[in-house]
Amino acid sequence: QVQLVESGGGLVQAGGSLRLSCAASGRTFSGYPMGWFRQAPGKEREFVAAISWIGVSTYYADSVKGRFTISRDRAKNTVYLQMNSLKPEDTAVYYCNPGRRPGNYQPGDYWGQGTQVTVSS
Repeated sequence: QVQLVESGGGLVQAGGSLRLSCAASGRTFSGYPMGWFRQAPGKEREFVAAISWIGVSTYYADSVKGRFTISRDRAKNTVYLQMNSLKPEDTAVYYCNPGRRPGNYQPGDYWGQGTQVTVSS
């Protein structure tokens, strides 16, 4: 059974930083890209960032480009999201998401419980 456990969220002031982690277990995602999404209250879940299996290629939503950095540790089956210069509009529940298949990232079917990020102004 696949488990995705996100952690690292919390309350931070605008301009601050947080580092989110997502640990995957229950199956190997060898060869799979990984992504991060977020969902703010009353809004649709939206793409934040994705990273290729090897970690050379990364992709970001325009709203976070230059502030967020996605990375992964394949040995630990863990993906990270370093968030700097946080803004109140970054407030949301953040989810990691293994890609649907190896290769280019397309959102897959597995989701964790998410981790809450709240940015105060």
